[in-house]
Amino acid sequence: MALDLDQGGRLLPPSNIKREIKKTYMNTTIRPFWPPLTAGIALGLVLLMTFLLTGHGLGASGFYTRLTAWFGGEFAGAATQANSYLGPMLKGGAPLASWISWEIVGVLLGGLLATLTSGRFRLRLDGPTRVSGSGRLALALGGGMLTGFGARLARGCTSGIGLSGSAPLAIAGFVFLIGFFIVGIAVSYFMRRAWV
Repeated sequence: MALDLDQGGRLLPPSNIKREIKKTYMNTTIRPFWPPLTAGIALGLVLLMTFLLTGHGLGASGFYTRLTAWFGGEFAGAATQANSYLGPMLKGGAPLASWISWEIVGVLLGGLLATLTSGRFRLRLDGPTRVSGSGRLALALGGGMLTGFGARLARGCTSGIGLSGSAPLAIAGFVFLIGFFIVGIAVSYFMRRAWV
């Protein structure tokens, strides 16, 4: 059961709920999310067009590897050049000059535009309310680092290996998605106590 709380975290009586909603969103019209079927079809069409126009699928985690190679090249050039994983990305001279960099820029700008036009843009810190703000940031950073490390081990993220790997019916894409959901459900079972 969801509890209705005001901005100070106090439980609202039913008569105050509508007034609090009007006060919070008085000048904002929030558009509903897309229906899941429509969003899924749109994502499938974007993936198809990406394959047709560029010859490869979607991805995201490769950008962060290229960003790491760029930082390494700028601040620890010799060590990064000698690294068997990051070194080859520096051989072309500009590790960020890649399609994946422009894809990430497009995702960021598209996401910002979508939140602004839908009336959903809010600066806030989400996470378990039992954890402090700095604790939430630490959890987000730790989770992001683990996810990024896992994406590199799997040779792709959910969009790279999951969507783009499953679209051409690659077994690795399906194995990844099944494992991703199993681990996600298991971790959410153990983490739910922090959220409730």
